[in-house]
Amino acid sequence: MTVLVTGSRGAVARTLVGLLRQRGLAVRPASSRPDGPDAVHCDLTDPSTFAAALKGVTSVFLYAEPSRIGAFAEEAVGGGVEHVVLLSSSSVLAPDAGKSPLASSHLDVEKALEASGLHTTSLRPGSFASNALAWSWSLRSGRPISLPFPGSHSDPIHEADVAEAALAVLTDPGLGGRPYTLTGPESLTFAEQIGILGRVIDRPIPFRQVTRGEWKQETAEHIPSAYADPLLDWWQSNDGTPVELTQAVPELTGHPARTFTTWAEDHAADFRV
Repeated sequence: MTVLVTGSRGAVARTLVGLLRQRGLAVRPASSRPDGPDAVHCDLTDPSTFAAALKGVTSVFLYAEPSRIGAFAEEAVGGGVEHVVLLSSSSVLAPDAGKSPLASSHLDVEKALEASGLHTTSLRPGSFASNALAWSWSLRSGRPISLPFPGSHSDPIHEADVAEAALAVLTDPGLGGRPYTLTGPESLTFAEQIGILGRVIDRPIPFRQVTRGEWKQETAEHIPSAYADPLLDWWQSNDGTPVELTQAVPELTGHPARTFTTWAEDHAADFRV
């Protein structure tokens, strides 16, 4: 068994590579900007990089890049890939997923893999706990965090739990071939997450409520409007409303999902100025 792990510079993939190696499995880290002596070049937007990356591979951990997914799937089928584990998103479950740039990028990949006939397992996390890293910019600049919906709920999941879920479905054939919606163990508002971070780093973290327009203006350099509006709509829909949690992480990993407090403790250095 040889596993191609795409997006190997990302937090989930880096953790997964380590877990697979601990199991003694052959791993091929891949990235559009490979780093490390054993990493290979695989740019999911460039089909010319697919054949070499997939040569001899039996399983793939795949990030959801839709632009050339048809070519990737064709190369994977031709190369004898037996299983693809896709890092998708729970946003694909929304009734209007096809109309949202955020959701459709994942949905298009899921549909392409299904059409290809590849044996596929879709992991659908809700909100990554690591999204909170964006707040560290405000802390370093001495400004309060701007929140358009401080009372909006999410289900922050630790990247290690996603990686362990991927390990489970890659190494146990009986678990594959169906989607899993992954959540953290708690539905927390943004204000509650900031409070937890403040307690972990032992300093108050100020935030201020802003309008949608103010937030879009502040983040325009990092988040295009086409993505900002669906994100704001999603936050608004969860404002004051806890999100539904699943038991997929404990079912796949054998332990409770890590709390946001655990994630904050693991990443405390990122928030200390």
